[in-house]
Amino acid sequence: MGSKSAATTDSLLDELQAALAHGTVARRVETLRRVTDLFIEGAVDYSDQQIELFDDVFQCLIEQIEVSAKALLADRLAPIDAAPPQTIRTLAFDEAIEVAGPVLSRSERLDDATLIEAAHNKSQAHLLAISNRSALSGAVTEVLVLRGNDEVVRNTVNNPGAEFNERSFTRLVSRAEGDDNLTTCIGLRPDLPRHVYLKLLAKASATVRQRLEAANPKLAGDVPGAVREATRRARSAPSGLTQQTEIAHALVKSLYEDGRLDEQQVAQFAEDGKFDEANAAIAALANVPVSTAENMMIESRAEGVMILCKVSGMSWSTVRAIINMRDELSGGTPTDIASCKATYERLRPSTAQQVLRFHRMQQSADAPAA
Repeated sequence: MGSKSAATTDSLLDELQAALAHGTVARRVETLRRVTDLFIEGAVDYSDQQIELFDDVFQCLIEQIEVSAKALLADRLAPIDAAPPQTIRTLAFDEAIEVAGPVLSRSERLDDATLIEAAHNKSQAHLLAISNRSALSGAVTEVLVLRGNDEVVRNTVNNPGAEFNERSFTRLVSRAEGDDNLTTCIGLRPDLPRHVYLKLLAKASATVRQRLEAANPKLAGDVPGAVREATRRARSAPSGLTQQTEIAHALVKSLYEDGRLDEQQVAQFAEDGKFDEANAAIAALANVPVSTAENMMIESRAEGVMILCKVSGMSWSTVRAIINMRDELSGGTPTDIASCKATYERLRPSTAQQVLRFHRMQQSADAPAA
């Protein structure tokens, strides 16, 4: 700071000392306003040590002032990247949402750990403020989806800057059952994994399917039919085939045509949690359409997976890797691995082929409707 700023700071510190010692609340508020003005004026140039000094001053002043004064402070400090960190934290955890709201929704000083702590412990109004941030990590949105009420969840899903992990998407699908508006919002997210999208569509009402189809009518009719009506509709909706899914399918097709697609590759896809690649690879090796394999892969029970793998002549270790991938992605109740192993060992290739023929017949029956 220059000499003028230093002189101003010295006189302000004298005033601060007097205000803290025997000043009225009104005097504290006026001192707080002047300290805030001084900070904002030079915030860009302050060193960490100077910011720390301001932090101490703010902390002292806001202990005994009214909510409206704290709310004004929060509103003024929220957009400043170099705002005093402890003061920002104190404001963020204030019980009054008019104080906490501006900071929770806008301050870049709040890291994920602090946001997660607030989301775990504060009110729904605080969660709603967090859901308005321009960017939300998957770790933060997971808590918002877990603890948030309907308004918080909808606001988070509608936030284009929010990231979602697999567990959050799976939880959202369960939560959206019977809620057409939330189902539509989830279905229109471009980052929704395809296997989760298909589960969402399977539970969606006809109204929601029509909404999703209408959002991108150009895709309607350009894709093959699927085993179930839900999947058929999914393929004509905007998230039906994401760019990520198309890239995965192209990779698998290239490996298959080059003769490099084998059981080891399928196991690697599964171990890496790559659903689209694993699904397309199994479909190629079992000689079934991707849509047929897809439907069998997302069934709640693991029989479909075992049938596809038995037809492809895969070993139990690969089957287990695929089942583990499904469990990890769904976030649901873990599959009984021991029971599945016994079933897989009993399952005859001829029986698996018969079941697969039945699935193909179903798909053929649905194709004209698509």
